[in-house]
Amino acid sequence: MNELSPVVQSFLAKVSEFQQLWGLQDPDNEEWLVCDSAQFEEADVMPLWSEQALAQSHCNEDWAGFIPAAISVDEFLEYWVDDLNQDDVLVGIDWRSDDDCEEIEAFEIGQLLADVEAEED
Repeated sequence: MNELSPVVQSFLAKVSEFQQLWGLQDPDNEEWLVCDSAQFEEADVMPLWSEQALAQSHCNEDWAGFIPAAISVDEFLEYWVDDLNQDDVLVGIDWRSDDDCEEIEAFEIGQLLADVEAEED
């Protein structure tokens, strides 16, 4: 596997430590935020964060109606990875802005998280 960027390394360490990651969810209909990829044409991306405060900082402007919602690592690995892959949705790692976000396949981040979890057992 390719060498991991500092952003991905930090994300993995924090998510592994707290056993959760954060997405943005519409409290009215419980739908999760998915937006257009900044890096790949005709691709969608689901921004995910390693900390609630980072997710909360994006609940403004276009995303003002969303709230941070936690996803456990176990739930992400068991359900989310397959669903995101089937829907061809990438994961935006600790999303900062459209131009400053590392987007990777859900399968890849799932494998990295599973590897980290295995190392800790």
